[in-house]
Amino acid sequence: MRWNALQWNPSMNKNTYLYIAVFISGLAGLAIEMTASRLLGSVFGSSNLVWAAIIGLILLYLTLGYFIGGKWADRSPYEITFYSILAWAGLAIGIVPLISRPVLRMSANAFDALQMGILFGSFVAVVILFIIPVTLLGTASPFAIRLAIHDARNAGSVSGRIYAVSTLGSFIGTFLPVLVLIPLIGTFRTFLVISGLLLAVAFIGLYRSGGRRRLLAYLWMPVLLALVAIYALRGTDRSTSGMIFETESAYNYIQVLELDGTLYLRLNEGQGVHSIYHPTTVNFFGPWEQALVAPYFNEPPFSPDQVKRIAILGLAGGTTARGASLVYGSIPIDGYEIDPEIVEVAQTYFDMNQSNLNIHIQDARVGLAASRQLYDIISVDAYRPPYIPWHLTTREFFESIYDHLTPQGVLAINVGRAPGDRRVVDALGTTLLAVFPTIHAMDIPGSFNTILFATRQPTTTMNFMVNYEFLSSLTTVHPLLLESMQLTITNLQPRPETTLVFTDDRAQIEWLTNDLVLDFLFFGDKELLQ
Repeated sequence: MRWNALQWNPSMNKNTYLYIAVFISGLAGLAIEMTASRLLGSVFGSSNLVWAAIIGLILLYLTLGYFIGGKWADRSPYEITFYSILAWAGLAIGIVPLISRPVLRMSANAFDALQMGILFGSFVAVVILFIIPVTLLGTASPFAIRLAIHDARNAGSVSGRIYAVSTLGSFIGTFLPVLVLIPLIGTFRTFLVISGLLLAVAFIGLYRSGGRRRLLAYLWMPVLLALVAIYALRGTDRSTSGMIFETESAYNYIQVLELDGTLYLRLNEGQGVHSIYHPTTVNFFGPWEQALVAPYFNEPPFSPDQVKRIAILGLAGGTTARGASLVYGSIPIDGYEIDPEIVEVAQTYFDMNQSNLNIHIQDARVGLAASRQLYDIISVDAYRPPYIPWHLTTREFFESIYDHLTPQGVLAINVGRAPGDRRVVDALGTTLLAVFPTIHAMDIPGSFNTILFATRQPTTTMNFMVNYEFLSSLTTVHPLLLESMQLTITNLQPRPETTLVFTDDRAQIEWLTNDLVLDFLFFGDKELLQ
């Protein structure tokens, strides 16, 4: 009797491969979700609205798949049917790059030109692309349960095992595209790899359950995917004028543009310039130079040789670091940048190779908290309006900055705003005043950027005026500093209105930025992202 209980059961072997198929289908489902965010992020950004649309619709498609899968399994409870569904799901995943690429190109160009009707329509069209593959993947678990249950007394344990295996696959699928596939081969080819993996599992299942004849009926699918890989993936993801380089990292879609000899760094949806470089130009009259003037709100006379160390949170292409080296010489500069690919691009295209620049590839908040250094200037340029990382907006973050400033240290933050809407500036200013005694604001002309200066000592704008007059009388001061100070004086703004204080527990920055995005999408204010 003991031997009979342990002897080989053919259904056990079938269930083992069934579990493998469920694992891969779970992996594919989450991998699609993560890769879809990158597919859309290069055009529409990575705001909560984009994530909500992706997650919400994919959950809806999975729900539909669960319902259809249960009904389908009852009507055709055969392994051949199950593996045929997986094969079609794999094909549908592989077709996504073929269909989405021209749509993305059109919407990318529309975003550059701010043609909101085309942009919104393209967003909907791309999201709809996932209804077929995700719905088919949703059928896998209920169908597998129907196939795996041979004794009603084991229904609970079999169902639990199926869902556990599927969820484990989803866990792997969350990290595989983000940490391995997308940085290594790009978003479009990641879809093809997931497609190929699912097809391989489906084909083995078809051969096991239906033999060679059944498998032959589906062999045209990998041929079609090979054609997609050869022809549909040629060229660049965007046709932006002047683009000389593009790549994808675990964090960003990165572009380098060259226009009239000047290089521009653009990320993701491409609205806004994150760094700029020209070999013979040092002043671009943008936010990068304004961090250099931060200490001169201190009591006069304040001279450049009093600045001993600088930190830049959000190094990007190194425009601020380059200007700081010109104005303050070879003092140490600690630059924090979370994306190593951006650093590599900056060193290759933007000449970010200063010997005094110490590059830290890590999250700015985490890196600064771990630092034992004190700084005379801390520049925060890690916001990507209208998508602002909430953990870099809170009172606790600004307290960490305060603790890393010298007694004469000053914080400079580049903040994006909307036309006629200063709510983000007001909220960040209010949060800063919960930590710092004084703040000052200036608007960058010709843009929607505001620089907020937060000083560790009580300061006045009159200090800044007197320091400008003092430095103007010296012959050793770099012209970039004087020009930047003059721009600050001309564009000083009243102190931001008192509104909200953001904390680690409650940072409503996403409410504000989501509102900006919705106004942009539905009312089409063409000035918002220029």
